[in-house]
Amino acid sequence: MSVRQSLLAILAQGPCYGYQLRHEFDRRTGSVWPLNVGQIYNTLERLERDGLVERGAADLQGHVYWEITDAGSFEVDRWLASPVARSQATRDELAIKLAVAATLPGADATRVIETQRAASEEHLGELTTARESREDDSPQGLAWSLVVDSMIFTAEAELRWLDHVQTRLAQHPQHALALELTTERPKRGRPSRTELAALA
Repeated sequence: MSVRQSLLAILAQGPCYGYQLRHEFDRRTGSVWPLNVGQIYNTLERLERDGLVERGAADLQGHVYWEITDAGSFEVDRWLASPVARSQATRDELAIKLAVAATLPGADATRVIETQRAASEEHLGELTTARESREDDSPQGLAWSLVVDSMIFTAEAELRWLDHVQTRLAQHPQHALALELTTERPKRGRPSRTELAALA
């Protein structure tokens, strides 16, 4: 999630102060990813440092309004026109947990899957209930539902992946998957780009 670009995009509509930016961000994301004000001001200061926003004068209530610069507007246009890059390096805790459980002697990977499936099904049920109970055709309601729909699709994909993992593990005897500690001395340092590319 890019807080930086999201705040810039909101400022492209007009000058805002910190709490106002937080409120506008929440309106557009259904408060699913709440931001604290400190995070907003830290981001604004970095944006100012990079020449993408300018700090205006304070109003009578002491609110300091921030305005987007031409460079900031260009950055918003570039962000909206660019696809979101899904990094291969992002660590998925569940994938790591199941990979380790599947290769750990004595671990019951099937039980790990069943426990996760129950939690994932419960989470999907909560999201679906929330989605059905809040039908709202307003722009704010649409924004919220888009975020919740994304979370629902992610939960559904996780359940399909768990089924896939269980099928794959069922094709191998448990002892065939166990990895004992190696006696081989590992190389020092990080894997080379060539080695990482071979794993991708």
